[in-house]
Amino acid sequence: MDDRKVISVIKKATPAVVSIAVRKHLEDVEKDLSPDQYPFLPTTPDKKKVEIPEDFADEKGMVEIGGGSGFIVRGEGLILTNRHIIGDRKAEYVAILNDERRFPVTLLSRDPVNDVAIIKIDAGNLPTLPLGDATRLELGQSVIAVGNALGIFKNTVSLGIVSGLSRSITAQIDTDAPYQEMRGLIQTDAAINPGNSGGPLVDLEGKVVGINVAVVSGAQNISFAIPINAVERDLQDLKKYGRIRRPLLGVRYILIDDALKAKTGLPVGYGAFVTNEGPGDSGVVPGSPAEKAGLKERDIILELNKQKIDRDHSIQDILENLDVGKEVDLLVFRDGKELTLKAALAEKK
Repeated sequence: MDDRKVISVIKKATPAVVSIAVRKHLEDVEKDLSPDQYPFLPTTPDKKKVEIPEDFADEKGMVEIGGGSGFIVRGEGLILTNRHIIGDRKAEYVAILNDERRFPVTLLSRDPVNDVAIIKIDAGNLPTLPLGDATRLELGQSVIAVGNALGIFKNTVSLGIVSGLSRSITAQIDTDAPYQEMRGLIQTDAAINPGNSGGPLVDLEGKVVGINVAVVSGAQNISFAIPINAVERDLQDLKKYGRIRRPLLGVRYILIDDALKAKTGLPVGYGAFVTNEGPGDSGVVPGSPAEKAGLKERDIILELNKQKIDRDHSIQDILENLDVGKEVDLLVFRDGKELTLKAALAEKK
């Protein structure tokens, strides 16, 4: 590999990468911390509350509690990052540019499905990164991850290869939300440390092919990025609607394969089995398009708009390519018979 090409790409990419500092009022930070969880922190005399020394805060009483990365895609200050980085609604966020300028962050929209958010700073004539095409990636192709490693080391770069495509992992994107499955990810051995999340994964043409999102804890050289193609729709939605819009059907389900069929005695070896996630839960979300269409728990959705549902093509995968408000056909297996239902997709909040 030509080192000069790698160096050239890095020099062009790093000016458009930003660090994102997460700041909260000292009192709010203390409320969020439990002495049982953090026994090494100082506490009040009664040991019931964490008490952080006031000199940890700035003149406004703010404490920096975390950080992440992002990258500029529009010269007027439009930035892409991860949803989980800017997920604390009590916090303030500051974008720190490559030239050390600091700007307050305005949240424009959060993707309700992917770990993506679009933010903005009040600045102009900024360096930007061009977006590439993740569908053209090949195994073994060289990629570069750029970010704010560990929230400390600004514009850390790591070189690696594409180790896998269309990977699925289960992760907790929001601290106040349950774990969710993330599908269609790029796997790379380029090092992505805490703080690198939200930064770009670029190819050797200097184009963004992914947003760095996760690393497997306890494993070496296994990191993941969201394909940039999934994010381009978010940018289009923001321009057209002023927010990111994602379609909602409103069912909880388990994907069926031959192994599950053999284990449970289900009548088919593919489809989505509508089921609840626990006591008091419902497999069909009340008031959702699924309920209005007549779907019931224990139904098996075989096809969505004539697309077969299986392990490689989930309901969410198919919905990704559909618009809010579109009427879809559902081929359903119920009580030994097939029937077709119609549902008008709502907007996921």
